[in-house]
Amino acid sequence: MEQRNLGRSGIRVGPLALGGNVFGWTADEAASFRVLDAFVDAGLNLLDTADCYSSWAPGNKGGESETIIGRWLKRSGKRDKVVIATKVGWEMPGRPQRKDLSAAWIREEVENSLRRLQVDVIDLYQSHHDDLETPQEETLAAHAELIKAGKVRAIGASNFSAERFASALKLSEQGLPRYETMQPHFNLYERSHYEGPLEDLCRREGIGVISYFSLASGFLTGKYRTEADLSQSARGGGMKDRLNARGLRILDALDTVAEAHGVRPATVALAWLIARPGITAPIASATSPEQLEDQIAATRLTLTADEITLLDEAGR
Repeated sequence: MEQRNLGRSGIRVGPLALGGNVFGWTADEAASFRVLDAFVDAGLNLLDTADCYSSWAPGNKGGESETIIGRWLKRSGKRDKVVIATKVGWEMPGRPQRKDLSAAWIREEVENSLRRLQVDVIDLYQSHHDDLETPQEETLAAHAELIKAGKVRAIGASNFSAERFASALKLSEQGLPRYETMQPHFNLYERSHYEGPLEDLCRREGIGVISYFSLASGFLTGKYRTEADLSQSARGGGMKDRLNARGLRILDALDTVAEAHGVRPATVALAWLIARPGITAPIASATSPEQLEDQIAATRLTLTADEITLLDEAGR
């Protein structure tokens, strides 16, 4: 399996990351274990989760995804085969409704993540969302403590504007640790969050980009084409706004390319991301090994220049 640099961290990862947001939500522990086994058996290694996953599910309080991954690591003994990425800073039940990247919260929550994951070190610890109330120097100094203590290998950011990310990178010139990755919302349908200044900055600075919602919460699989399809899954309710002329044009382009290669639309949507200069590893989640097969197939699919142009133009 191809290996790519995760920024300048020295960490190498496969071209596709497994999202842990469904673990403890639409995938129970047994299903999650099967998906994790299949992902690693395919030669891939980057697992992405967060302390708050999956707090939105009824009865959950956050930490369910990390807990499931930790139990899988203990059962499988595959810690040396994976790169574990988790995040801190999103709202948690019982916490003030803010994106918290204060030093106090980072120090507290990293211990909870380590405990749930049952590991001694987190490979990539990401600031989940910008916190405008906490000085960036405070956040980065807290990360520096964790790196010095051997609890974290590298740090990354998610959901930062280009301006704020640039200012954080500037601080690394003063002896503070550098964000080596950016996790933006980016896919063939949703492009404005990343394309433009943020993409330019990441490419210029050699930042590893691990995009999330790579399949637009399932829309790019092609399973939602009419309003009647929206009841197919827990995520279906959020698809209605995408059933517009542009969305259907994208699905048509995916169908065309998928048919040419004998694959499914999801495979093509991920292959488009994998082929994009500057993207290190798009993140995709799966609730079964069968669903994962279409995603893994993207790592073996080479799109032609004309096919990339067709998809690009459909998504404009």
